[in-house]
Order: sequence, then C-alpha cells, then structure tokens
Amino acid sequence: MSAVFSHGRLRLYLLKLLAEGPRHGYELIRLLENRFHGLYAPSAGTIYPRLQRMEADGLVSHTASGGRKVYDITDAGRAELVQRAAELEALETDINASLADLSTLADEVEQGVHGSVRDLKKELKEAGRQARSAPTWGWGYPPRPGAAGTARPAPPPGDVVAELEEKAAQLLAEVRRLARAGRASQETMRATLVVLDGAIDQVRRLLR
Repeated sequence: MSAVFSHGRLRLYLLKLLAEGPRHGYELIRLLENRFHGLYAPSAGTIYPRLQRMEADGLVSHTASGGRKVYDITDAGRAELVQRAAELEALETDINASLADLSTLADEVEQGVHGSVRDLKKELKEAGRQARSAPTWGWGYPPRPGAAGTARPAPPPGDVVAELEEKAAQLLAEVRRLARAGRASQETMRATLVVLDGAIDQVRRLLR
C-alpha cells in the first residue's frame, strides 16, 4: 500500500492504532495485515524505524515488557491526530477504495484459475473416456504390433502426467518472469499469492 501510505500517512495510521491502546511492533504489523485482509503486511524494517522517529518527535513513548518495546501514544501524538482528523478520514476512504480494487483484481485472477481448473477436468474426463472406449489388451491399453506379429501393450493416449508437469513449469516460469519484471505493486503481488494458494488447494483436491 505504498501509494495509500505515502507522505507520512503510515505514521498517521500508526498513531491511530496506538490511540486505541499500547502495542508492540509485531502487533502493529498484524493489525495492519488484518486491516488489509492479508494483502498487505509492512515489514519490521518499515515499522520500527518509523516508531523510532515518532518517539524522537515526542509522538509516542515506549516501555519494556517481556523483552519487547511496547509503544504508547503521547499527548503530542493525540494532538496530531486531532489536527489531522480530516486527513485520517480521507486515508480511511482511500484504504477502502484500495481494498475494493484488490478484491476485484483477486476475483478476476481467481476466475481465470477456476476456468483453467474446469478445462483441466474436461481434459482428464475426455482422456478417461477415450481410454475406456478403446479396445484393450494385456494391461488394458490398445494393442499395437510387436515382434513376429505379436501384440504388446501401447502407452496410454497422451502422457497426462508429463503434460501436467509441463503446464506447472510454464506457470512457474511465467510467475518468475512477471515478478522479476518489477512492474507489479506489492499489493498486486500479495493478491496473486492469495490466488495461487487457492489454486494449489484446488489442484490438490482434484488430484488427491
């Protein structure tokens, strides 16, 4: 959510969360992740330097608890929240809009995945139908001529396993290419992770 939290807005949102109660850094990361339904989670390298800067500016203070720093908002921090109330309201609106965009993107990608799974089911069903309808010999495969006019088992129609492996390799190569191109935002990358997790679950259920 780099665009949403540009120009000091992440600092403003951290103040909002701390106004709800004292938190340590990990709790703030989880709260932000939950707010964005898992599609965004700031790193410790993003949160802790900001907390340190906010403490240096007198907006928050910390106490040690269980080996962790627990941060709390100060009077100066609350005053900044009041002063920037309109900006905070606009930020919440932008967050909701960003979440709607990500949900739409995830739905579009997920529909594509579902379509691919449906195509895969049709292909497997057709391969099974062909195997059942073909004349069989030996191990249940159609006969083909062997040495001295004898018949020997033929391979099944099409190597489905090899085809699946090839498709999986193509998907991996495409994901690598697009991810390394660096054009997708962090939010889009996380949305793609969610969709890929769902696709893996579907394929696992299908082939189990």
